[in-house]
Amino acid sequence: MNNEKILEPYLPPGTALMMAKWIDYFQVELSINKPRESVLGDYRHPHGGKGHRISVNRDLNPHAFLITLIHEFAHLTNWNKYANKVKPHGEEWKIEYKILMQPFLDRKIFPEEIERAVRKYMTNPAASSCSDVNLLKVLKRFDQHQHTVFVSNVPGGGVFRLRNGRTFQKLELLRKRYRCKEISSGDIYLFSPVMEVYLV
Repeated sequence: MNNEKILEPYLPPGTALMMAKWIDYFQVELSINKPRESVLGDYRHPHGGKGHRISVNRDLNPHAFLITLIHEFAHLTNWNKYANKVKPHGEEWKIEYKILMQPFLDRKIFPEEIERAVRKYMTNPAASSCSDVNLLKVLKRFDQHQHTVFVSNVPGGGVFRLRNGRTFQKLELLRKRYRCKEISSGDIYLFSPVMEVYLV
């Protein structure tokens, strides 16, 4: 099966061919991975006889998958130009990301609300689209299975659990993170507002 056919189920309509061409042109080894809590995607530069490697989580909705894939390709083109002479998410990478994203914005690939969020995010893209609360919340609206909620959406005093089963009570907001108490131990932890959890 060619790359276009492999990618079609994961990407918005009309984008698989372009991404397949990028994969062929840059000779990328693409892995569509099981969900990872810490990252949505990953780029590995050529090393030890292996070429460019990109992985993206398979549970992302098509728009989030495309944004993540472009993010990783920006690392690739940044590496091809500068190798390790610049920061992985420095100004050079931001320029690459904007260049690679522009054709998709020009073609109106994204629904209007996602496009607005992406355009705002692209003014100064961060190391992870997860760190942009507005973009992440907009993208989550397009998920097929919305079983999780953000910590910010858990009611004050409410109880939530993590994927590993640990349960916490949400307390107060401390600057940018929420103070939460683990039910079993009473220990206090700080959680990002956009951490995905399950209401209890």
